Amino acid sequence: NIPILLVTANVGSIFEDPSIMLEIWTQEFLSTISRLEPKFIALHCQEVGGKNYEESMQHVDFFVKLLMDSDELRLFDKVRIYLDEDYSLAETFTALGNFYFIHQSVTDVLTWDFKELCFVAVEGKEIRSGDIEDVPTKEKSKFPQDFFPECKWSRKGFMRTRWNLNGTVFDLINIHLFHDASNFVAMETFPSVYSKTRQRALEYTLERFHNDQHGTAPFFLFGDFNFRTDTRGVINRLCEGLNEVKTEQENGCSNKVEYRDAESRAILTLGKKEFCHLEHQAVFLDQTWLREYDRELEGFCGQLFEYPIEFPPSYPFVEDSKVSSDYMKTRCPAWCDRVVLSETARPLVLTEGLLEYGLIGRDSCMGDHKPVYLKTAMKCGAGRISCCVSNHHNVSPLTFHTPQTLFNTPYTSSIPPAPVKFDLNPVADEEANELTTSIVSIEKLPAITALKQHLPQKQQLQQSAVVPLTERYLVKRVNSASIVEVKVGLVRSAAGSCKGSGTWRSRSVSVSSPQHYIRTASRVRLISNRDLQGSVHRLQSHHSSSDEEWFEEEPVNSVKDNLTTKQEQSQNKPPVEQNTVVGEKERIKKRKVKRRLGNGSNDKCCSLI
Repeated sequence: NIPILLVTANVGSIFEDPSIMLEIWTQEFLSTISRLEPKFIALHCQEVGGKNYEESMQHVDFFVKLLMDSDELRLFDKVRIYLDEDYSLAETFTALGNFYFIHQSVTDVLTWDFKELCFVAVEGKEIRSGDIEDVPTKEKSKFPQDFFPECKWSRKGFMRTRWNLNGTVFDLINIHLFHDASNFVAMETFPSVYSKTRQRALEYTLERFHNDQHGTAPFFLFGDFNFRTDTRGVINRLCEGLNEVKTEQENGCSNKVEYRDAESRAILTLGKKEFCHLEHQAVFLDQTWLREYDRELEGFCGQLFEYPIEFPPSYPFVEDSKVSSDYMKTRCPAWCDRVVLSETARPLVLTEGLLEYGLIGRDSCMGDHKPVYLKTAMKCGAGRISCCVSNHHNVSPLTFHTPQTLFNTPYTSSIPPAPVKFDLNPVADEEANELTTSIVSIEKLPAITALKQHLPQKQQLQQSAVVPLTERYLVKRVNSASIVEVKVGLVRSAAGSCKGSGTWRSRSVSVSSPQHYIRTASRVRLISNRDLQGSVHRLQSHHSSSDEEWFEEEPVNSVKDNLTTKQEQSQNKPPVEQNTVVGEKERIKKRKVKRRLGNGSNDKCCSLI
């Protein structure tokens, strides 16, 4: 078992006073490492470089140097750092930074290549910064604007890496969701329009990972979720029995709201960016009562899991280096920064006596966000646990039949690559008749929704009543350069569905169908325009969004034409010979499986590419 430390930190404000704040921040972070003694560290940062990118990006190098040259990390001989710094690439810039430090005692560690679809060894220290779009060992994306029409332009998005740590496969995802722009809007109702936007962004991210070509894996999702409390509920709690007094501007709009007691003292004052209680620090540092109003994660119950929170809200703290733990009087304090995990990741974590979930730098100024950490231990040799595979059909070895109806549906492009089962026993002969003895067995996993399109209604109802199965793969190293996945069985999922509940769904947004992850025949592409891309000044806004995003929707017909063209190209390909070894190898190659056979020795193996 390997002690791991997962940390999320919005570091935007520490770059505004780098000469003081960077050293304070790194000292607190490194002292936490010394105290907890992890062997695998994942640090996910948001707002890297602060708000003035052209001026502050030079300080990012100093920040990295402080970490890399520290005594606390000197025994971490394997390092991977990904810094999205190129603010001139407005269409892709996220200001996210992923830092991974692996101790020298951990010798079996691999990372996933998202282009070659294979694991690669992690050795030495690598820092990827600037324009990292083509770096294959990470997946990064900014949220498309068409999903979130209420939001202005922003840098919000995610960055994912996949790891194989001593035979256990998992994803680590850095995420930054949308903030609350106005207290007045946030207090109108719960969930607020901001909460719904965050939910849609999170659903979009989870469904993308669930359906992509890399296969599902347990994941740890930690970043700045910007989750806020039920603002209206908090106000009602704090202002019970008080009188509401509004002040108006010349245009008649309410500029400020005060809640006064019988002696006309302003107990709570609200503005667009003001949230001030008469006893602000005493009220909100005692977080016990406030936890009741932390409800944004409720919509993902059964899909995401979080360990109990026993620490004060992580945002918004005063940004003065002389003040350690006072909240700013701008927003209702909230647990914006979180570490959550998928239900399939829970069996990988050892919790008894090893779990800590808390804040870093409680008594120091860490900027407006205090970092949040989860310390635990990871089980070794657990393989890769997949989910939602109970509805696929089994096939015999070397049988590649797929229902013909699937080839003519618009959903076939979402069918993931076929998982491969390997028999690691030596191959006795290379003759075609010997290949039928379960050397390789390939199972087609059609998209669940695509299958439902062609099932009778009765069968669909029966299917929905089945408790989903979880598929488990063991990841084995055959030799120093070959990794294979061996399916070892199916187990019942204890947590239920891995899909979101959609309980906050609202027609006031662009996505409203319960099956919204299957989009209509249209897509959004970025507009390539030098005038827009050259407008770098739009990016210079910390914790807020600038004016616009640059997307346009392609016509429905053009997308249908593209689908038709792809299907015609697929149908016009020459058939592969069915009954020869060459034909079998061609089909295997198309499913990104490469078989490497030795010359009669016992080192014959198969390798997943």
